[in-house]
Amino acid sequence: MRHLPILFVLLMLGACATTSGVSVTQRPVQPELSSYAFNGRVAVRHDGERSSAGVRWIHRGNTDEILLLAPFGQTVARIYSDTQGVLLEASGKTYFEQDAETLTERVLGWHLPLSGMRFWVLALPAFGSDAVAERAENGQLKELRQDGWEISYTRYAAETVESLPLRMNLRRDGMEMQLLIDEWEI
Repeated sequence: MRHLPILFVLLMLGACATTSGVSVTQRPVQPELSSYAFNGRVAVRHDGERSSAGVRWIHRGNTDEILLLAPFGQTVARIYSDTQGVLLEASGKTYFEQDAETLTERVLGWHLPLSGMRFWVLALPAFGSDAVAERAENGQLKELRQDGWEISYTRYAAETVESLPLRMNLRRDGMEMQLLIDEWEI
């Protein structure tokens, strides 16, 4: 199933969900070994379609678990990634691929750059490929271009260089994704 229409309807309703308060925290010193989690919202525009959802992302070492949530917190889709591959559960079905990019394109109809996003959400370039970064006067990452993606950081938890981002926009090949982070847990 390339597109899951019911999933998109539920995801679109997720934009109405809100989470209380933002905790101001700093980036972990060694992000590739660290654990972090956040709650927020994601909106995706691709091929003329729009979808949005609440999101809960938990990162621990080499594993990531991403829950896409409907307005009242019901899990609409679950993406789990580890060294063995990526599993996506949605609408009572389970899908597996070696990478999130291929899997999300096949099942959801849009490309989730999970391998880079584990770093980009921390306002850091991903390891292993070239990146071009532009910084604001206070030293915070303002724009990042890596692996064909353009990532813009438009809001941080504080004005310090080690502060975590709260709003970022990702663009590539006609796809746009906006991630709003309501609460960080480091």
